[in-house]
Amino acid sequence: MGLNNIAVFCGSSIGFKDVYKDSAIELGNYFVENNIGLVYGGGKIGIMGAISNKMIEQDGKVIGIIPGLLEKEEVVNKGATEIHVTKTMSERKMKMSQMIDAYIALPGGYGTLDELFEALTLQQLYIETKPVGILNVNGFFDYTIKQLDFMVEEGFLKSDNRKMLLVDETVEGLMEKIRNYNVPEKTNIINKVVN
Repeated sequence: MGLNNIAVFCGSSIGFKDVYKDSAIELGNYFVENNIGLVYGGGKIGIMGAISNKMIEQDGKVIGIIPGLLEKEEVVNKGATEIHVTKTMSERKMKMSQMIDAYIALPGGYGTLDELFEALTLQQLYIETKPVGILNVNGFFDYTIKQLDFMVEEGFLKSDNRKMLLVDETVEGLMEKIRNYNVPEKTNIINKVVN
């Protein structure tokens, strides 16, 4: 699969362990080496800053999309190739969707999970057919994955839909899964979601 741009959802905080920042930098290096553009939340702080600044240092393509309410001098990464300012968070997600070929989530907070699950919901409903993956650094998403498995066990999530989420602990492994992703066969959407 051709990958021109990938949306990366990640925290505006840096976390308490260097492994999170280091993995963001590793992903940024991979993008530059493979000529993949980063589409992200537009910040220069936290995990967002770690990946975007590493790519900017190497003349990588970095596209920031930030809602006006967050557009503050101390937050926006002015070194990005492009910065797009949206009116709302919803508009930001829509703009990201229009520019990318896949989604990756790195460690983050509520916003990261919101964006991840919206991307999975769009996939589940066949509104989009782009791969959605998480880089499970240091087991960060272990409990999220357990919750999804429990949702399958309890009958609230179809196992086929659970399989839409690609998971790996390494950048190389996750990128290989994204490149080899096959869109699930479309079935009756109502039955797929409800039953």
